[in-house]
Amino acid sequence: MRVVIQRTQKASVEVNQQVISTIDQGLLILLGVEEVDTLDDAQWLAGKIAKMRIFDDGTGKMNQSITDISGEILVVSQFTLHASTKKGNRPSFIRSARPEVAYQLYERFCDLLSLEIHQEVKKGVFGAMMKVQLINDGPVTITMDSRQRE
Repeated sequence: MRVVIQRTQKASVEVNQQVISTIDQGLLILLGVEEVDTLDDAQWLAGKIAKMRIFDDGTGKMNQSITDISGEILVVSQFTLHASTKKGNRPSFIRSARPEVAYQLYERFCDLLSLEIHQEVKKGVFGAMMKVQLINDGPVTITMDSRQRE
């Protein structure tokens, strides 16, 4: 599983010209599921993200987690995170999980993250064409891949 985590002041997802999810201070997470990903990958990422200290404390240092600030999370599925650009000019998405597999892991990841932060995780619409807006705070943007647990 691959994620792009963006610390945000505000974020939203629109589908068919209708806003379906919105958050204030927190994290916008773009999630890509690869064919080889398992529940273990979802568990590892959810635990790591929930404990990651990327929010400022009283002295301006990134020393607080999402739970410390009672922030919100919005997760958007994004199969293009597994694009291969090695050959030619058209990206290949062959490593991305099939939709039925990706959907199950996307939902499970959101459930695990909700348990970790003790509140509902907001979502986009899996497989839909979405318009995502955010006000990136910092900017702070972090990428993680469950296959690279250094």
